[in-house]
Amino acid sequence: MQRRERTRHLIELGGLVQKSGLVEITDDDRATLYGAMLELAAQAGNEDSKNTMALWKRRGKRAFDSEDETAEDKKLSASPSGED
Repeated sequence: MQRRERTRHLIELGGLVQKSGLVEITDDDRATLYGAMLELAAQAGNEDSKNTMALWKRRGKRAFDSEDETAEDKKLSASPSGED
């Protein structure tokens, strides 16, 4: 079961890389993606890391919330009466 959980976790992380738009921006160049992630890790390790991490977390939450709202709007507009 541990292997299955690890696989799922890795797939979810890959999905986040895809959702972020980095795959398209880098033309799926793995070296560029890895370099960008190394840069993020270096930024997270600096003396202002708490502020950096808080900023990233806020941006991520806003993006997830925006996606949830968009999905909900699409669901409502797809129903015949416009209601659930």
